[in-house]
Parts: sequence; structure tokens; C-alpha cells
Amino acid sequence: MSNAFRLPFLALLYKRYLANQDSAAFLRKVSQSYTPGTLERLARHRTVEVRRAAVLALGFVGGFDSNDTMGRALTDSDRTVRILAENGIRSLWNHAGTLEECRALAIVIRLNAAQQYRRAEQKATRLLEKSPWFAEAWNQRAVAHFALGEFDEAIHDCHQALELNPYHFAAAAGIGQAYLHLGNHLAALDGFRRALRLNPNLEGARAQIARLTRLIGDK
Repeated sequence: MSNAFRLPFLALLYKRYLANQDSAAFLRKVSQSYTPGTLERLARHRTVEVRRAAVLALGFVGGFDSNDTMGRALTDSDRTVRILAENGIRSLWNHAGTLEECRALAIVIRLNAAQQYRRAEQKATRLLEKSPWFAEAWNQRAVAHFALGEFDEAIHDCHQALELNPYHFAAAAGIGQAYLHLGNHLAALDGFRRALRLNPNLEGARAQIARLTRLIGDK
């Protein structure tokens, strides 16, 4: 038919990627053909394969300006889109600053992963003194505070992360976990509910909501 619905070229690139798993070639072709702004529009396309391709690409080539698009994709009707968005949006969060700031954040993340929490907290504090707008730095300092048993400080930092980045489901879940350790079940429930609204794939938050709902109801 002359007026048949035609898919964007991006759908073909994604099909090739699924066949050969050559992510470098996929990203090269996408970068040559599309701007991040166009990919953001395609992330809302009616065809699921196009949304998958756009969200996958944005996770690699998008900047923090794409955070709203990726955050909305976390609640897409398609599970694959949601998973791609969850993976990709974390990359956006970690690369939201200058090269120097992102390197400093990477050190904090590595220190947390190595369970060197006090050093991570100190490094994050220095980063935040220079870049208080860096949401992921607040979240990473919250991770360190939580591991050190400093739950009030962790809650404060998670709120700061969410103030700067309202899609930060990890910070919302962190609030839930910290309040849980403080024995405030109602506040913990609110935190987990917020996290699940932002990211329906968080099965851990879903389980905590069910458990806390029963626990509060039994009192």
C-alpha cells in the first residue's frame, strides 16, 4: 500500500544488532544517523522495537538531558524497554558532570564496591563541595553512610539526590531501607512505594511493600 506505515531506519539497525550483537557497529550507525533529541522522540514511538532501539542507544550516547525520557521509559508497557531504560539511565547518572567530576565519582563508586565506605564518604563529600548539583554523588555518599550505619545521614543524602533527580529510584529505595533499619515502618513503606512507582521492575521493593503492609496491618 502506498500509505503503508514505515518504520524508522533505527528499527533496521536494531534488528541487525540483535542478529550480530555488534554494539560498536550499532552505536556508530546510530550516532551517524540520529541526534539524542531525535532518539528521545523515538523512545516514545508506537512500535516497541523502535522504543527498544532508541532507549538502548540513549543509554550510550545520551547525556543527562535525556534523563526525563529514560525515566519515563522505566514505566513503559514493554518489559524489555523497562530493562534497557534501567541499565541505560544509570549510565546517564554516572556521566552527568565534567570529565573531572565523573572521574571523581567513579572513584567513589569503586570505593563503595570495595567496601571502603569511610573513604568513599570522604571523597564524595569533597566532590559535593565543588559540585552540589551532582545527584549521583549524593546517592553514592548515601550508600556509604548506610553501610556505616549512619541512617539519618543516608536518608538526608537520598532526599538530596531525589530533589536533583526525581527519577532516582535507587535513592528512593535507599530511603526505604534506611527507615527500615531505624524501625520507622510507615516511612520505609513510603520510600519503597515511591521507588516502585519510579521503576516497576524493582522486585525487592515490591516484596518489602507486601511485607510492611502486612506488618503494619497486623498492629
